[in-house]
Amino acid sequence: MAMDMKKMSTKTGLPPGTLVHIGEKKSEKVKVTAIQYSEELYQEREIERFQECLPRDKSTVTWLNIDGVHQVQLVETIGTCFTLHPLTLEDIVNTGQFPKLEDYEDYLFIVLKMLYYDEKENEIEVEQVSLCLGSNFVVSFQEEIGRDVFNPVRERLRNGKGRIRKMGADYLAYSLIDAIIDSYFIILEKLGERIEDLEEQVVKDPGEKSIRELHQFKREMIFLRKSVWPLREVISSMQRGDSPFIHESMHIYLRDVYDHTIRIIETIETFRDILSGILDIYVSSISNRINSVMKVLTIIATIFMPLTFLAGVYGMNFKYMPELEWHWGYPSLLMAMAVIGISMLVYFKIKKWL
Repeated sequence: MAMDMKKMSTKTGLPPGTLVHIGEKKSEKVKVTAIQYSEELYQEREIERFQECLPRDKSTVTWLNIDGVHQVQLVETIGTCFTLHPLTLEDIVNTGQFPKLEDYEDYLFIVLKMLYYDEKENEIEVEQVSLCLGSNFVVSFQEEIGRDVFNPVRERLRNGKGRIRKMGADYLAYSLIDAIIDSYFIILEKLGERIEDLEEQVVKDPGEKSIRELHQFKREMIFLRKSVWPLREVISSMQRGDSPFIHESMHIYLRDVYDHTIRIIETIETFRDILSGILDIYVSSISNRINSVMKVLTIIATIFMPLTFLAGVYGMNFKYMPELEWHWGYPSLLMAMAVIGISMLVYFKIKKWL
């Protein structure tokens, strides 16, 4: 996020709609996949050179998926073919956007965050997904190449299972959004397991590793909240809006996605509360550990205080001290010091200070 903010400074002074890629630099070749389908027809092909606009039949739905937005010229060409507004193209190549919905005259523009969980690094990876929904087309833009959560949607299209081939472009956009939101549950499940392990670790053996993991969790929760919270308004706007690109029959499906979004938000808030509780447990554990150490040191100092006093008194080299000539003076003093020390230990035990 900090890197994206620094890169946004490169747009300072440029006119609105100027296409400047803001995000992780990539050199891979952009992958463009076109799927055209109806209830009886299905065609899928990968486009090597996107130079001419795709023919769009009103009786079919066209899904154009672009993996990679770092080639600004290609994004601009696709925008020209589908009559996308320059501000839309600007937001597509600026990968620091948060979820939002914008209603243009010829299409709806939707921005989402697609999340992945890295098992090796135990961290969340994110990429921006931009959807343009028209009357009979959906154009999706992704940052990463060859990685997404849309494979179940593609399989349903290829096999003709369910109602996706019978419905319009709005159902396809809903399916893509639903696939992204459902992937959040996997992320939350992984985070829940890690939070449980962290809680046990903090209770048993709190240390610097625990506090580092705790702060990492809190950063991830803040990022998740920023990535998911606006989704509620996006789905609600799609459900309540009067856009001609979303039919009334889609409202029931959007309500289901809205419910999923609310559950995810509530889970994130629950995790934040749990992490705050874990932080309190960590502080209490460290305080208890310090108190235990101070307690032992205080007891030792208290026991040796009278012994130090006796040692100090008989360490004074005055000539006429009466006890200096005693034959049993030294062992008697040691015996008295031992009795005092043992008596104090017994007293502390009775008071349950030990």
